[in-house]
Amino acid sequence: MIGKLIGAFAGAQASKHTRSIGGTGGAVLGALAVPIIGRMRLPALLALGAGAYAAKKLGEKGKKAAPAE
Repeated sequence: MIGKLIGAFAGAQASKHTRSIGGTGGAVLGALAVPIIGRMRLPALLALGAGAYAAKKLGEKGKKAAPAE
């Protein structure tokens, strides 16, 4: 129960940094992520982390390549 509350809080805070997800949507996603991540095995968690890191690096690379206005 406490894990879901912490996940909801983290999701609500993370949603402040994105345009497509509101505070309530972020809280719901954060609360749902806790039991899903809890059921994942270590290789799946490592693959998820590597994918998130790769997506972050690609996003940063795209921002650098875009011409500044």
